Amino acid sequence: MIQTMDGGIDLPPFYGLTALETVGSTNLEARALADAGADEGTLVWAKRQQQGVGRRGRQWSSPEGNLYCSLILRPECDPSSAARLSFLTALAIRRAVTKFVDPGTDVRLKWPNDVLIGGCKSAGILLESKMKPDGQMSYVIVGTGINIATYPEITDGLPAISLTKVGADVTVKEVLSAYGYAFLDLYMSWKRDGFAPIREEWLAHATGLGGRITVRLSNEMLEGVFSDLDNNGALILTMDNGQRKMITAGEVFIVPSAPTE
Repeated sequence: MIQTMDGGIDLPPFYGLTALETVGSTNLEARALADAGADEGTLVWAKRQQQGVGRRGRQWSSPEGNLYCSLILRPECDPSSAARLSFLTALAIRRAVTKFVDPGTDVRLKWPNDVLIGGCKSAGILLESKMKPDGQMSYVIVGTGINIATYPEITDGLPAISLTKVGADVTVKEVLSAYGYAFLDLYMSWKRDGFAPIREEWLAHATGLGGRITVRLSNEMLEGVFSDLDNNGALILTMDNGQRKMITAGEVFIVPSAPTE
């Protein structure tokens, strides 16, 4: 049974908050609302999820004390443009997180949409969408989970971490508010100016840029230098033979630097 609760969150008027005690998945709830015609800006927030899902269908640990929310967007764009919203979302999480951690804390972004604190995964992003018959988007669901009080030992093959683990004294409501303001600012920028400023800010905080990485694809592993992002968000990998490959989907692993003598 879904139980609603008093939101009490400082959010811009863009958002219409649906606050829940427990839900199977905020993305599933948001999808049902979107299919029923819910407005852009509808934001589903739950204290806990019983069936949280991460990338590639992996289970997302969802105990109380962390942030779990899903936002309905109705951008007038094609699927490839909508996919770049993952970069925008990662930036919004980074902006929110940096409000609550010490200024010297290393908060970086790992392609395509991880937010790392000290090299450990602190958040998850899951985009789901539905397309109209004309090929434009009917809606995009932006699902977000941020580790605040607790974290699993391993998430998507990475060590994980929470905000309290790095000394942040913050509530779920405060993080949701900071994320909501940051996301809206970036979303309006994206609608007004396109992907270019999002790409520039993302690159400024990217981990592994200019260094050697391994990219795991569905059927092979590639190693090279992470050279850049193209204008569509694809990772540009420069191979040892000089060939440049455009990677649109895969998992990135940083290759440790060889010790110096």
